[in-house]
Amino acid sequence: MNEDRDVVIVGGGAAGLMCGRVAGQRGRSVLILDHAKRAAEKIRISGGGRCNFTNIHSSPEAFLSGNRHFCKSAFSRYTQDDFVQLVTRHQIAFHEKKLGQLFCDDSAQQIIDMLVDECEGAGAELRLNTAVTDIRKTANGFTVHTDTQSGTHTITCQSLVIASGGLSIPKIGASRFGYDVAKQFGLPVTAVKPALVPLTFQDEFLHRCRALSGLSVDAEVRYGKTVFREGLLFTHRGLSGPSILQISSYWDEGQALEIDLLPDIDVTALLKARKSETPRQDVLTALADCLPRRLAADILDELSVSGRLADLPDRLLARTGQRINRWRVSPSGTEGYR
Repeated sequence: MNEDRDVVIVGGGAAGLMCGRVAGQRGRSVLILDHAKRAAEKIRISGGGRCNFTNIHSSPEAFLSGNRHFCKSAFSRYTQDDFVQLVTRHQIAFHEKKLGQLFCDDSAQQIIDMLVDECEGAGAELRLNTAVTDIRKTANGFTVHTDTQSGTHTITCQSLVIASGGLSIPKIGASRFGYDVAKQFGLPVTAVKPALVPLTFQDEFLHRCRALSGLSVDAEVRYGKTVFREGLLFTHRGLSGPSILQISSYWDEGQALEIDLLPDIDVTALLKARKSETPRQDVLTALADCLPRRLAADILDELSVSGRLADLPDRLLARTGQRINRWRVSPSGTEGYR
């Protein structure tokens, strides 16, 4: 079967659906193709199933890009406030979590339904279970060959948009398709690496992480001049949580990170004050007032520090404070695309 469209969009995720909506509103004949059974699978699982659909503090300065001006033109045309208005118009209830993150009260499916409805209202067609097998440039645009359960199809179009996404979460269908198409047409492809991913460790450090698996604390994580303060989670593979996921986008393999497990407390000063005020107090008891007891015990075990505060020299208290406020860790890698 052969057909002709003004615009073909490959990828029925967030970007593809938004693109289809806008192109349709401009009066173009639009076809959105996706190989999956359902649209926008990454939206479906985002935000723990509730979709963290925007951030009220979004700005070009908050984006990590080789070209820091890349986002400015987009933000000049469409802001987070515009999307919030769209969500509100569809009567989707939402709430703000910390740091300006907005989540659906109910389900991420509401955002998917909203985008699909917007596409349909703009006259854009969404065609699922459709694999793109070949793309060719023509004098008047492009020819797109597809494969479906009903057979092969050929679609000609004036404009072709690749919105197939990156490599993350291959188990729901992510692939190198977009990169392969870019190379096919001679576009430069920057070397890729996983971002927003947990960090992994080896040997004794990994053993300690496994012993603390499931424990989380508020922490400040630093790499060079980049700092994030959010939750840190110990896992059976290493460290995760929002602060680690954020810093992973900046971290370079082989380098160390610095972590402050009590960013609001000078632990050395605290322990010295406790030593003066309550000298008979056990050092573990003093730390457990500020940290989860299991974590405090593990830190003291690592440093071979124990006993009453009165019996501990100030240099050991300072060493303990340094370990908590300026903990240097060297990841072995990341959990990668998963």
